[in-house]
Amino acid sequence: MRKRTLGQGLSVSAQGLGCMGMSEFYGPGDEKESIATIHKALDLGIFFLDTADMYGPFTNETLVGQAIAGRRDEVVLATKFGIERQNDGTRVGINGRPEYVLGACDASLKRLGVDYIDLYYQHRVDPETPIEETVGAMAELVAIGKVRYIGLSEAAPETIRRAHATFPITALQTEWSLWTRDPETDGVLNTVRELGIGFVAYSPLGRGFLSGAVRSIENLSPNDFRRHNPRFAEENLAKNLLLVDRVREIASEKAITPTQLALGWVLARGDDVVPIPGTKRTPYLEENGAVDDVVLSSEDLRRLEEVFPPGVAAGDRYPDMSPVHR
Repeated sequence: MRKRTLGQGLSVSAQGLGCMGMSEFYGPGDEKESIATIHKALDLGIFFLDTADMYGPFTNETLVGQAIAGRRDEVVLATKFGIERQNDGTRVGINGRPEYVLGACDASLKRLGVDYIDLYYQHRVDPETPIEETVGAMAELVAIGKVRYIGLSEAAPETIRRAHATFPITALQTEWSLWTRDPETDGVLNTVRELGIGFVAYSPLGRGFLSGAVRSIENLSPNDFRRHNPRFAEENLAKNLLLVDRVREIASEKAITPTQLALGWVLARGDDVVPIPGTKRTPYLEENGAVDDVVLSSEDLRRLEEVFPPGVAAGDRYPDMSPVHR
């Protein structure tokens, strides 16, 4: 697996591994299989691991910590704070207060079983706390060695600028894929490139939809959150499946899978872009990892641009878009 650099010096694998689905949101998990998947990722050279305190809640960090025990020096570890939840899963709200940031970091370090976090993100921007105060607390964590680099997730251009002026932001994490091209149109991509901030693309496979595996909502587990996602709703699903069918056609011509084509498109967007596809199963991980050998021609990219212009997907990407891009 090749490497890429985020910001001014954080070297990571060219794609990472999103660990969220191992603990929540995408149906039942299997801890043993998930740990085996993380081990396989490290063996393949995919060493950029992404988690958050709210996944589970709290259990995903513990799982990742168990998986990397004894292999910490092989891992670039990213986690997040800011979406506050109770142990029973109840959502409390968005919290960016400095005292909360410091306490959340200590709790994450304990669950992960590590002495430091490589990349610490604010998961969502707290509209009630000036970004300068939140980032100031994150800078304190860097100064005392608990965090190496800091990042933001789902932040708007002006917020990114204010944060970066307070302390260097290494990475901005936002959803980006063929069917979610918002960063190209809302100013986020241009802003981070102007400031020299790396871009970490989550859900680069459209929450698994671009793989072609989901043809009906009945393919999803009863507790899969995609059942409540607007793009998977009946009125939008048929339209979006037409897009997926075009991905399958182009991928077939290149003798690769739809997953590899969709992931290859994100990787082709620049060396400052690092996608973090999530999976909890080794075969899917290996399929993703093989994208390192996929080369998309200018004609391939042109055809994909025709099929997937910005805004083509039917439906919002979240049921409630109000917390996004503050």
